[in-house]
Amino acid sequence: MGIDARGRFSIERKWLVLVAIGIGTYMSALDGSVVNTILPVVTTTFKTDVATVEWVVTTYLLVVSALLLTVGRLGDMRGNKIIYLAGFGVFIIGSALCGLAPSPALLISARGLQAIGAAMLFAISPAILTKNFPARQRGQALGVQGTMTYLGLTTGPSFGGWLADTFGWHSVFFINVPIGLLAMSLSLAVIPVDRPAGEHERFDWAGAATFAVGLTGLLFALDQGHNLGWLSPVILGTLAGALALIGLFIGLERRVQAPMLDLGLFKHRVFAVSTVTPILNYICLYSVTFLLPFFLILARGLSAAQAGLILAAQPLVMAVTAPLSGSLSDRVGSRIPTTLGMSLLAAGLCVLSLMRQTSPLGLTVAGLAICGLGTGLFVAPNNSALMGAAPPTKQGIAAGVLALARNVGMALGIGLTGAIFNTLLGPSGGADRAILVHAFDVSMVFASGVAVLAAGVSFSRGNDRPLRLDQA
Repeated sequence: MGIDARGRFSIERKWLVLVAIGIGTYMSALDGSVVNTILPVVTTTFKTDVATVEWVVTTYLLVVSALLLTVGRLGDMRGNKIIYLAGFGVFIIGSALCGLAPSPALLISARGLQAIGAAMLFAISPAILTKNFPARQRGQALGVQGTMTYLGLTTGPSFGGWLADTFGWHSVFFINVPIGLLAMSLSLAVIPVDRPAGEHERFDWAGAATFAVGLTGLLFALDQGHNLGWLSPVILGTLAGALALIGLFIGLERRVQAPMLDLGLFKHRVFAVSTVTPILNYICLYSVTFLLPFFLILARGLSAAQAGLILAAQPLVMAVTAPLSGSLSDRVGSRIPTTLGMSLLAAGLCVLSLMRQTSPLGLTVAGLAICGLGTGLFVAPNNSALMGAAPPTKQGIAAGVLALARNVGMALGIGLTGAIFNTLLGPSGGADRAILVHAFDVSMVFASGVAVLAAGVSFSRGNDRPLRLDQA
């Protein structure tokens, strides 16, 4: 676990582990942001409709989310390194098949395979970092990983557009092959083999299947509610079935001897709070990501390229802030930076809610920068607190819970604010700029309220200040 013969943490090994995880994290974030950029090109190439091509993104989200807990539990039972390396293999193969896909159906299928590998990477990487860094540097390591995520999100749109224009949209997927092979080779060489504590336990297949189907139904309803209608029989029926299956999953986990998800983890206040608050954070974050392009392009008349440059302000600030906040939490705990971060996010959303058609674009950049500062302050300390609250034998499932909270927040952010936005647009459908601006403003006020709630919940975690070095 990154420990030498005398029981000391190996400086060289742990930083190499961080580099390996960082490359994989950058690749995953880059892929997610790049694919959104090329969807119009894919639509034109295959001469299909937008509704069909949307499944390139939706399938990826559903498959990743459904498998995060399963993969995390398998990491605890079979070893995190082997699951992580397998994830690279599946992701690389899936990426190559995406690039070779001759039709929308095969592209969507290949994205599903790619998502299986991505779930392995997302769910396991925080566990590997937590096991290879001492507690006093856990926030710093997870902060650096956050920086790699935000760099991938920042460079993805422009890099993906350049690749698509220069080499065709297929190159956006092929680029994952060399990057993935590099990260996989480095991970194979530097990540220590871990000895799982639950290797003799039986895997909870009933719990895994029940949760996967239930969560997939829930996320499908949240993702498609604004398209099919929130009161349509399909959405209502899917929601009812999904909630019933999730309730059944909770009942199963309470009875089985070796559950996929140990519900006892949530009795730890820091773990429970650190699970709820990222859901609220990503509701706010994806409200901005989803709706701001509509304001900038339809209400302000900017081009997609100009809007993309403005949107980059948020992840850039997050990339700079994340490692600093992670290091801060190693000294003062997670309560102060997470609460302050969510308070700043609420302030940034309020700034965005003040925008009008004639407002200076600098106001938009300032609002995004404040949102990025708040989220950058929040994420690494919260991640460190959640991973630190889980016992060593549950690091895989804890990392899976963390990644799942992020994905559920994303889906809720798009679903909830999308519903508010579309309802207020009414019959105009965005044609009336004044109505569009009002719909955007109200949506940002709602998101700001969620951020205030997140600040209050985060403060309730109590004082989790880490031990001094002489106490550890």
